[in-house]
Amino acid sequence: MMQIGKFADRSGVSIHTLRHYDEVGLLRPSGRSEGGFRLYTEEDLERFLVIRRMKPLGFSLEEMRQVLEVVDALPGATDSQRDQLHARLDGFIEAARTRRAKVLEQVAMADELIGLLEDQRLA
Repeated sequence: MMQIGKFADRSGVSIHTLRHYDEVGLLRPSGRSEGGFRLYTEEDLERFLVIRRMKPLGFSLEEMRQVLEVVDALPGATDSQRDQLHARLDGFIEAARTRRAKVLEQVAMADELIGLLEDQRLA
């Protein structure tokens, strides 16, 4: 178990962000110390890494919550539940692919701009 400061250092986000994620129910600490400090596990860090990977793709907090609900439900799901969860997961995969393509387009445009500006320096 690690306190919020260590977790923040390892995850690369601020303590404020972690508290916010706790408040909105996105990333709850696995426990509390006797003094009431948030305590996180390695599993919490893995969960956070999923969140961190969704953020640059523009997923909302609600979408992140929905993805995590599906991921959390899969291990104990029955066959019929698993089919429904996989269908939901497929929708998130497609959304991530679409958003990734848009990010790649933006990177290509940024590369073009940089090239144009560098050409102007040489002129």
